[in-house]
Amino acid sequence: MARHGGRGWYGRVIAAAVGVTAVAAATSVWTAQAGQTGGQAAPRASARAEAPEARPVSVTIAHASDRGAHAVNITIDDGPDPVWTPQVLQVLRDNGVKATFCMVGTQAEAHPELVRQVVAAGHRLCDHTVSHDTTMDTKSPAYQAQQIVDAERQITKASGGVRPMYYRAPGGAFTPYSRKLAASHGMRPLGWNVDSKDFERPGSDAIIATVERELPGGPTLLFHDAGGDRSQTVTALRALLPRLKQQGYAFGFPVR
Repeated sequence: MARHGGRGWYGRVIAAAVGVTAVAAATSVWTAQAGQTGGQAAPRASARAEAPEARPVSVTIAHASDRGAHAVNITIDDGPDPVWTPQVLQVLRDNGVKATFCMVGTQAEAHPELVRQVVAAGHRLCDHTVSHDTTMDTKSPAYQAQQIVDAERQITKASGGVRPMYYRAPGGAFTPYSRKLAASHGMRPLGWNVDSKDFERPGSDAIIATVERELPGGPTLLFHDAGGDRSQTVTALRALLPRLKQQGYAFGFPVR
């Protein structure tokens, strides 16, 4: 799994991670979008209101789709962003496609209205840590816990009580510890099969060509809605989604 992302951008945007959260105290609950299908938005009630206990999920990294072999999972990383997230949401809406948004905690905290728009449109949330540190796998368990648990809290608060269903390590920097921790909070570790390379801004045609070339390798596609100019991503998705539909692909969510 190749590492991706613009660490320089995050270095400028995010000065430091938000305070340390002890793992022993983090028995968080999972109300989330479980069972959310067909564009039905999850309730916005507080996560503390009659919430069930956390239900651990598998610690293995998910790549498959819940819609079967001839399906794709659209995943969108690093937002929300006030310029690009609304445009990505519009393209998804125009094509009747649901996606999984892997959000950076500080971005969610800064733009809660966008997090709520994502949830209201029937998309799912994914914890992408507080500060998108692609070297997380070299850091202490306490640091990894702070990045994951604090981001979960930030995203849940911004969403109005809807918890992330997945955890994606920045750049694929998973560790056995981080996978186990995320799973204990009800967040399935989430990988990808197709890196569209849209972060490099190679042009929309190149993004499309990369996806079509790599798609036989698996269903989970990686795109970005933050970290710089994402106009090429928007253009590529506008062309790709109907093309994939014409080829008979269904659109699903990563397996839980």
